[in-house]
Amino acid sequence: MGELEGDLLVLGAGGKMGPSLCRLARRALDAAGRDDVTVHAVSRWSDPAAARDLAGHGVRTVAFDLMDPDADLTDLPDAGNVVFMVGAKFGSSGAPAHAWAVNAAMPDRVARRWSGARIAAFSTGNVYPLVPVGSGGSTEDDAVAPVGEYAMSCLGRERIFQHAALTRGTRVALIRLNYAIDLRYGVLADIGERVRTGEPVDVTTGHANVVWQGYANEAALRSLLHATAGDGEGFTLNLTGPETASVRRMAQWFGAELGQEPVLAGTEAQTALLSDASRCHALFGYPDVPLRTLVRWQADWLRRGLPLSGKATKFQTRDGRF
Repeated sequence: MGELEGDLLVLGAGGKMGPSLCRLARRALDAAGRDDVTVHAVSRWSDPAAARDLAGHGVRTVAFDLMDPDADLTDLPDAGNVVFMVGAKFGSSGAPAHAWAVNAAMPDRVARRWSGARIAAFSTGNVYPLVPVGSGGSTEDDAVAPVGEYAMSCLGRERIFQHAALTRGTRVALIRLNYAIDLRYGVLADIGERVRTGEPVDVTTGHANVVWQGYANEAALRSLLHATAGDGEGFTLNLTGPETASVRRMAQWFGAELGQEPVLAGTEAQTALLSDASRCHALFGYPDVPLRTLVRWQADWLRRGLPLSGKATKFQTRDGRF
């Protein structure tokens, strides 16, 4: 963060990952003595308390609706670095036009407004097809094959940013994430809460990739200095943990932690949505919180009745309908 040129603008900062990414960025800049760099957090801020909390951490919050047809992006700050975190996933099967507007059309406006910036744009591992469980997951060099409107619109987002890199020299890093773990939500919260309440855990989608959200935020910020322009796919990075994690095994771990025998349903399919993040780990190191530790933390969170977001990841979805 100490090497950044210009301010940092986080678009979609009010979502599940945005506040913690902004706080991490501000702490890193302070540690590097970069009080000349402002972190601008842009969101509609439907939760004013989240904006107040970020302001208390030295982050400048900006209330702005990027989907407002009358909104003028020139009203937002100039910045040398942009993290794009805006996206529409849930409900996309019932409102595909909205998903395309958010995931593919908006990035064109953003890429034009900050054409001279470094842009780290969050994408998703859903742009890949389901792959055999023993394959180790899709790599960045594998062919994409998105299933469903959500995944296709996210690939559209990538292509729009790549077009900006090709035609306007915008430096772009594309981050294909699946799945970040915050104790309020995520794959582990989904599995652990079902074990705790005695609900069946469907193991048909029997394997998943997960990664601690702190590592995901750090990798996204670090990727800014790897953003590239010009021909080809540019800098594209799978971002997830190193394990092909068994849903059955994780449910059993939660059962041991919570003193509750897990109820399992279904039979494991031979394929799953899996990504190989070895390129990310080679650049930035292994995630510093192991999977077993994440399960223990999650179980403790659930045992104490601490709040959950109430938004399931739907990681079990196999037909691309979210």
